[in-house]
Amino acid sequence: MLRSWFGNDKDTERSVAGRTERDQSKVDNATGKFALYHYESCWFCQRVRSTIERLELSIELRDIHLNPENHRRLLAEGGSGTVPCLHIERDDGCFAWLYESSDICKYLEERFGQGLNGH
Repeated sequence: MLRSWFGNDKDTERSVAGRTERDQSKVDNATGKFALYHYESCWFCQRVRSTIERLELSIELRDIHLNPENHRRLLAEGGSGTVPCLHIERDDGCFAWLYESSDICKYLEERFGQGLNGH
């Protein structure tokens, strides 16, 4: 505890999401392999973006209206043009495409929410 009085202690200083800097770094590494396919005016997409922001997750946003390549990839690889869609690259190199805003938010909450650090 005294160490934090004398400077930045990566083990004790907390982010808004309640993570230490070290835990936030682990979360950032995990979410660096994620991408959210969305478009700005979609209410369901906004719900997911709000969860991402609240949990302080570094997830790439791929707008399907602003970039036709994003829409093409979503259709070709994800199998559907429906948004929001969370593209997840797993540690084993496999990919998952998670659709439905409620399912995406639940997944993010369970994996990176209160008390969890992205393991």
